[in-house]
Amino acid sequence: MEHKSFQIETSLLQLISPEQAYSYQIIPISCNTTSITFKTTSKNTLTLKQELQIVLGKEVLLVSETEENLRQYLAKNYRKSNAIISESLHYSEDFLLKIILEAKNIGSSDIHFEIFEHTSRVRFRIDGKLIEKYVIPITEYAIIVNRIKIMAGMDISEKRLPQDGRISIDTEVSDFDIRVSALPTLFGEKIVLRLLSKDTSSIQLEALGFTKEELKTYRESIKKPNGIILISGPTGSGKTTTLYATLKEINNDNTNILTIEDPIEYTLEGINQVQLKENIGLNFASTLRTFLRQDPDIIMVGEIRDVETANMAIRAALTGHLVLSTIHTNSAWATITRLIDMGIPSFLVASTLNISVAQRLVRKLCNHCKKAAKISIDLFPKNSSLPTNLKNHYVSVGCEKCYYTGYSGRKAIYEIIPINKHLTNQIKSNVLDIEAYLLKEKIPTLKSNALELIQQGETSIEEVYTLLTE
Repeated sequence: MEHKSFQIETSLLQLISPEQAYSYQIIPISCNTTSITFKTTSKNTLTLKQELQIVLGKEVLLVSETEENLRQYLAKNYRKSNAIISESLHYSEDFLLKIILEAKNIGSSDIHFEIFEHTSRVRFRIDGKLIEKYVIPITEYAIIVNRIKIMAGMDISEKRLPQDGRISIDTEVSDFDIRVSALPTLFGEKIVLRLLSKDTSSIQLEALGFTKEELKTYRESIKKPNGIILISGPTGSGKTTTLYATLKEINNDNTNILTIEDPIEYTLEGINQVQLKENIGLNFASTLRTFLRQDPDIIMVGEIRDVETANMAIRAALTGHLVLSTIHTNSAWATITRLIDMGIPSFLVASTLNISVAQRLVRKLCNHCKKAAKISIDLFPKNSSLPTNLKNHYVSVGCEKCYYTGYSGRKAIYEIIPINKHLTNQIKSNVLDIEAYLLKEKIPTLKSNALELIQQGETSIEEVYTLLTE
């Protein structure tokens, strides 16, 4: 074990829960069939040793450690949980529920169960990064997979084909849904659980990351009675959260709002939400057709994946409905070229698109430990120029508050292009190079907003590196 990194093997970490680690102020450093060795700052080692032997059922050996080092070990390896979770580690429904509740309470978005030739593991996605949390004996992995599949209403006998399912968790401390995906791999099934929140109280447009001007522009576009609002970005960039915040703002007793989603990530009161089911023909395009017979005012389509869905969205906008959707492109303007490439006539794109938005999620530097450093051209991508007004930048360090990651939380950055009369004419004429126009109108791009965050010390060059290429 490398002392400087304060990193401990996952197989050792799972010997005790985070609650036990903090309560007893201990860190496991080695283990065999009969004993476990812990580092501790305790002076009363005899009492601690006796209590741990009763709790763990093994001989306990204690090694002295400094308070500062133990704090770093605890912060880097164990995240505190707010909920009361069963501490017994049995490979059963209890163990599975413990993993799910732990992931939920430390803010994880996904749980990955993976099997390889000689080992299997559980990883959590936290702030966009995967972290290994548990190592599971190969002999127990199939038991856990079957338990998940039974809870999700999936066929446990089918191991050759991918499957999807859903689990509802309702405990005294948590109430949420989970989307389950099973994928056959070389050594067994990989299972991914996506944690879906029912709580929308924190989803507000003001809290997402829009600047004042961007928020004003965006709000103007969603007040229009018809047209299309498109949000683009890669998977995991927060597009769906922006859509939900938008729906929450425009939802009232006078409007009929229909959504088709895959999956339904949040449940919103007063909105009619439909879950996509491709296997029975309930896809985006067919559901959109039905929506038009349901007297809607606003329609939300989870994603425009194909030309049929794009055509139906255009048709809905032309017949007087406001349509919100997402699409996978790299920038706000690339959305227009993508639609035209799909086969949508440019005059239809020009006459229906209200606004095109691109977004990314970036991790914010921890305010307790970030450190100022001198700027250098070497830190930027090869084809990027050094901004003249940027003299310093901040780098991630890592402390107890951010679990020694150097980052704490995430925020969205946006690129917003409202489609005005000038751009409508550009699209109709297939003149799709508007870089000069963006500069002239001072419309912030993803790159300029990323540079602004670097200048303000909110994020690091490393975190937004891919956005800085010209």
